[in-house]
Amino acid sequence: MAEENINNKKPKKKLRGNKKFRLTVIAILLVIVAILFFVWEKARIFLAAAFFLLLAALGLEISEKDWDLGNLFETGSFQESKIMRDESGNFLYDLQGNIVTDSAKGKRADEYNCDDFSTQPQAQAFFEKVGGVGNDVNRLDGDKDGVACEALPAGTN
Repeated sequence: MAEENINNKKPKKKLRGNKKFRLTVIAILLVIVAILFFVWEKARIFLAAAFFLLLAALGLEISEKDWDLGNLFETGSFQESKIMRDESGNFLYDLQGNIVTDSAKGKRADEYNCDDFSTQPQAQAFFEKVGGVGNDVNRLDGDKDGVACEALPAGTN
């Protein structure tokens, strides 16, 4: 039964990591918003804003460029705020849950498991920073109670 559940989740991970799939979803949403723009007159301002946001997302996805907005506001530098992706278009994270640009310093969030962490608080901090219960792609919280890697020793981050 557990093996069956794991096999059912693999296609979702493959789709999420597939650039063509992400581009297709954005393109479909653009078409839907464009159609609604002409049909739903009362929501035209909202739909126009949504269309431009989707165009921005499309541009970022095509160019494979992203920026850390917090860092951008702090430094004012696009160069220092640029975030790189791996070859599949996924962000890389270090053990603290920070997005990194060097694959030697981190890996995809779904590649981490409890063995990567020394203590439960370290795993908890990572778990919360990369999405928590709502985005537990690496299943650090098996029982979905909000506590990651409960079997690890207590300690400090």
